[in-house]
Amino acid sequence: MASRGSVKPIGKFDSSADAEVLYKAMKGLAIGTDEDAILQLLTARSNTQRQEIKAVYKTLFGKDLVDNLKSELGGKFETLIIALMTPPIMYDAQSLRDAIKGAGTDEKVLVEILASRTPAEVNAIKAAYKKEYDHDLEEDVCGDTSGHFKRLLVILLQANKQRDVQEESIEADAQVLFKAGEEKFGTDEQAFVTILGNRSAAHLRKVFDAYMKMTGYEMEESIKRETSGSLEDLLLAVVKCARSVPAYFAETLYRAMKGAGTDDNTLIRVMVSRSEVDMLDIRAAFRRMFACSLHSMIKGDTGGDYRKALLLLCGGDDA
Repeated sequence: MASRGSVKPIGKFDSSADAEVLYKAMKGLAIGTDEDAILQLLTARSNTQRQEIKAVYKTLFGKDLVDNLKSELGGKFETLIIALMTPPIMYDAQSLRDAIKGAGTDEKVLVEILASRTPAEVNAIKAAYKKEYDHDLEEDVCGDTSGHFKRLLVILLQANKQRDVQEESIEADAQVLFKAGEEKFGTDEQAFVTILGNRSAAHLRKVFDAYMKMTGYEMEESIKRETSGSLEDLLLAVVKCARSVPAYFAETLYRAMKGAGTDDNTLIRVMVSRSEVDMLDIRAAFRRMFACSLHSMIKGDTGGDYRKALLLLCGGDDA
């Protein structure tokens, strides 16, 4: 399957030459740092290539590239560049760790990552987390969350979703969800958690269609009426990702930028983590769903080198 990312490996790759460019941009004769050279180069290399540059940089100059970048750059631009320098699975593990270990829990990050990643990615994230922090991700998540929200996160962390469409249980699943929500006084959250947490995306799409025929409601409408708080956010994310992961991220990006103020952490996390996966599809979904392109919204919402780098990750305008 061809990558739907906006960032692709560069053809004639010379890690030594790239390392030299970065070294000169930071330690050259010019006064100050050449941020433009840094961002132009790093956004035009794949993550694997950036890791090679990092290794060669240490060999050539006896310095850690990431440490040098941290000391030379600042603010949101620094956060973005360091994110680009982190291997993708490690970046997810770090994001989860930061979300859990602070004073409060940043549920938004738990929801976004665990609802959208594939089972293989979730298993890789758990292994990276264990290796880096000598902690069990599931235990840390459990220690920081509660109730049905915690239960659904634990199910997603098992990375054990059914693979295919179970034709014989589509109607039954829709029926269980109907009985658990719209049909009864109060809500049986556990039924939502079990079905939405364990079925494949393809199966769930058929369940949503059956549910719509049965009840006249979209699954999302019922979830909004029947649940609240973090559980509602997570159930909605699981449903949206089952329908379309790119559309889920298009909406996530839109919400990060609309209105007053920008949720830069979300903007950076999504732009970096999807740049080699499905950014082209996210852009197409964004254009379809909203009255502007992703490119134009980023352009209007950010500034400076930070904006330049984000626009390069976006990779084009769909005006």
